[in-house]
Amino acid sequence: MLSPEREPILYVEPLPSSKQWIAQNLVPSRAKAVTYAQSLFPILTWIYRYNWTWFLGDMVAGVTVGVVVIPQGMAYAKLAQLPPEFGLYSSFVGCALYFMFATSKDITIGPVAVMSTLMGNILHDVLPHLPQYQDTPWVVAGCMSVVLGCIVTALGLLRLGFIVDFIPLPAIAAFMTGSALNIAMGQIPTLMGNNSVKGFNTRAPTYLVFGNFFKYIKHCNLNAAVGLTSLFLLYAIRAGCKYAARRWPKREKLFFFISTLRTAFVILLYTLISFLVNRNHRTSPKFSILGVVPRGFKHMQVPTVSSDILSAVAGKLPSAIIVLIIEHISISKSFGRINNYTINPNQELIAIGITNIFGPFFGAYPATGSFSRTAIKSKAGVRTPLAGVITACIVVIAIYALPPVFFYISNALLAAVIIHAVGDLVSTPTAIKMFWHISPFEFVIFWAGVLVSIFSSIDNGIYTTVAASAALLLFRIAKAQGKFVGTVRVVYDQPDAVAASNTAESRDIFVPLDHSDGSNPSVTPQHPQGGIFIYRLNEGYLYPNAVHFTDHMIAEVTTRTRPGVANPYGSLGNRPWNDPGPRHKDDTNIDMSLPVLRALILDFNGVSNVDITSIQNLVDVRKQLDRYADRAVSWHFAGVKSPWIRRALVAGGFGSSNTATRTVFSVATVGALEHKGDQPLSETLSASNRVQHAPDEEFISDSFTSTQDKPQVDNSTSFDTLPLPILSADHPFFHIDLDEALKAAKLESDVVSK
Repeated sequence: MLSPEREPILYVEPLPSSKQWIAQNLVPSRAKAVTYAQSLFPILTWIYRYNWTWFLGDMVAGVTVGVVVIPQGMAYAKLAQLPPEFGLYSSFVGCALYFMFATSKDITIGPVAVMSTLMGNILHDVLPHLPQYQDTPWVVAGCMSVVLGCIVTALGLLRLGFIVDFIPLPAIAAFMTGSALNIAMGQIPTLMGNNSVKGFNTRAPTYLVFGNFFKYIKHCNLNAAVGLTSLFLLYAIRAGCKYAARRWPKREKLFFFISTLRTAFVILLYTLISFLVNRNHRTSPKFSILGVVPRGFKHMQVPTVSSDILSAVAGKLPSAIIVLIIEHISISKSFGRINNYTINPNQELIAIGITNIFGPFFGAYPATGSFSRTAIKSKAGVRTPLAGVITACIVVIAIYALPPVFFYISNALLAAVIIHAVGDLVSTPTAIKMFWHISPFEFVIFWAGVLVSIFSSIDNGIYTTVAASAALLLFRIAKAQGKFVGTVRVVYDQPDAVAASNTAESRDIFVPLDHSDGSNPSVTPQHPQGGIFIYRLNEGYLYPNAVHFTDHMIAEVTTRTRPGVANPYGSLGNRPWNDPGPRHKDDTNIDMSLPVLRALILDFNGVSNVDITSIQNLVDVRKQLDRYADRAVSWHFAGVKSPWIRRALVAGGFGSSNTATRTVFSVATVGALEHKGDQPLSETLSASNRVQHAPDEEFISDSFTSTQDKPQVDNSTSFDTLPLPILSADHPFFHIDLDEALKAAKLESDVVSK
């Protein structure tokens, strides 16, 4: 037994209060306010360290992306049902503003295929209801951009970036794949030249565009020659560079830049061909060309945000917000992992929000992060977000210097550029196969999203995958099922050590009785005896799954135990109508070999939150089992992780009773300094606490489970220990782990039996 001065000092945990939570989480301190303000401008954390090495890397990456974004921007503007110069405006604003708010060095903001297609579909749907903007659709696009920017910025400022995590990878993959197929199929008629046939709507659902393409295939013309050969050349250059990089790995960087610049090379080549063919046919070219692109920023103006536009586009905002967010955040997170840095989703929302708010002042339409250009920027060796400014300078040069060249760019060539770019968005067979092996349910969701995108629209595909993923999440939460566990005595498998010492360290572990965790079925866990049950909750204990958890627990407990009395109702008239069994119950109707229920141990290690409904459910179940056992059943809780969960359980009447005291509890033996004469150990410990960081002293911590058989202490040693309890003494039914809880339940059961 421990000597009196070594008896554990009682510890009483102060339960958290709402006032405390508000002070810690809702009322910002001065330091938190300053940190929040500084976090809005991440550039302040690195700009003062900028150097020539970083500049050279940013210069190469910025120029490379600039060469790529110019043709892509004009092509994507066509997808958005806007003149090509608006793609250049969007490219400039996205690159010029992002660096100030960026937490990703790789991401490139600008026009992208999916957002542009969605914007084009929105304009196609709302312009008939807004005839005053038929000739100026960019006004509607600018209004959309401002509204989207304000909403996304608000999400970032309120630190709601975590909502992106509710959209799982299969939903994103389905959205990207369906969008890519939709975009590519919509561009094939332009590639082949039969898109101008009257009645051919290339913005119809993908399956209709596919059927109508073959219906009008006889109308294909010279555009097909330009489109098919340029598309073939784009893929040929990429494949050739990949092969050459493997064949000559020392020149891999050279082949990377050749592959990256293939779009610019192909456009220059076919623009030269177009010039030679059409220079004498400017008014009636031999094949479709881009035409006049105005020089400079011709559409700079204050964006129009009017009630008629807002009412027309209101129903389209949710899908646009989802596209804007998930494209950018998923891309930035992905490249952050690849390049070993962490992005701040909230700050990224602010970045794309600010970009879209100010973009329409320069004529831009909604923009977000681009996968293809981000990949190029990353591989080109970008060092900081400032590379975007260099890209913006390249775009400005193009806006003012290259419009005469843009006149001869073939529309079929731009369609080939789009098809080539979106091809990388389609999920690979390997990825789809992985979905099946990991989660067949999400595999079905993936294909549902793709098929809806093909047979309906991108918007509906987005809603389908998000809704189906949310439904699956709720189903998994609601149908979470706890497991009854038993003990298994194990030893560490260290053959050499065991052979040397003939001893092996052993301990008890707790595994499901039904081996549902995949444990070896040849190993039989020992079920606790004496009417004690250990029930493990594997999910948060919340209102969707509270009843499901406890129904399973009650069914198993009542099967493995006998009721406290055979007929607790007395007369037949007091017996409930749904109570099964013979008409007159007595002890002969009960299996007396079964124990009476005495204690329940709930493993809360996997429980992160509880709520009012779940706690009330526990209260109701406790009353039900008390009536069943005809006695007060003890409820023990192991591994409760949060003071707020303990507070909720205490409010429900759990954790303690009027008679119970803590008989088994875990304590930490804290090493104290050497005694000074007759000085009590507690005073010695206090003195050591004041100087415990002195370099010539040691602070030792160990832990053991204290029971009635407490460890003996050697009084001859010059150092002594003081046992300090881990958990609060006023709640004896809260335990540090299952081993302590089981010992406490057994000890209590033995005392009651006596």
